[in-house]
Amino acid sequence: MSIRPVRRISQPLAAREGAGVRLRRAFGFGDPSEVDPFLLLDDFRSDNPDDYRAGFPWHPHRGIETITYVLAGAVEHGDSLGNRGRLGPGDVQWMTAGSGIVHQEMPQGDGRGRMHGFQLWANLPASLKMTRPRYQDVAGADVPEVVEDDGTRIRVVCGSFGGKTGPVEGIAADPRYLDVAVPPGVRKRLAVDVTRHAFAYVFEGSGTFRDASAPRGVLTDVVAPSSAGALVVDDVANRSLVLFDRGDEVVVRAGEQGIRFLLVSGRPIEEPIAWSGPIVMNTEAELAQAWRELEEGTFIKHR
Repeated sequence: MSIRPVRRISQPLAAREGAGVRLRRAFGFGDPSEVDPFLLLDDFRSDNPDDYRAGFPWHPHRGIETITYVLAGAVEHGDSLGNRGRLGPGDVQWMTAGSGIVHQEMPQGDGRGRMHGFQLWANLPASLKMTRPRYQDVAGADVPEVVEDDGTRIRVVCGSFGGKTGPVEGIAADPRYLDVAVPPGVRKRLAVDVTRHAFAYVFEGSGTFRDASAPRGVLTDVVAPSSAGALVVDDVANRSLVLFDRGDEVVVRAGEQGIRFLLVSGRPIEEPIAWSGPIVMNTEAELAQAWRELEEGTFIKHR
């Protein structure tokens, strides 16, 4: 087995989206080839309703899939096709925008005003850019969980792990989306297909992602070569994005408070990207056509 070295660690940037929702963007502003087939990851969490209640009013999407995962509070959604729903804690929505959809997402806090969720964008290949839109709404109770002997708990949103398969299926990038919680002090090895791009996003606790044979350094959010030739990364904390290089497993050691993170991997599409806001196509001409159709009222192709 070859351990995936860490290519880079970064912290998300503060951003405002929708009607003024305050969030942190882990990626979505650099070279998309690094995380292909993924495009963007937003972490929206706050105990202050003023940060999120304006929500994400009606807006279009084409050429991508959006994955919303709620941990606290709720998100009410509706779209131009007449779909309506509400996502609560633990629930997942995987929306294939395909040829085009106009929708809205309105976050609501729980009884204590808390709201926390993630939205990940996955690209669609050229052959599926104009496919029929569809939803996969998954209740939290239907997301399988693997509990291992060392106390590690892994929710399988998409893909397979530990003999269990997530309920989301038929996704173009054939991704694996895991919510991993490792108890304090536990060292964990997690297999990842060597052909896929992979990242971890830490959202609780802290820990290290490194080869256990490497000497322990006193590093914070940096990467340095170890004496064994591996990469040493110490003290990766809450709200940290870890981009991995090639290999077939990830190694993590949880800190004193444990660590919880998303571990996401997918097969690269390796196609040209023309991207403007919520629309992602392959060429500038296709992008211009999408915006023109939106203005002309011909954007929606399937009803």
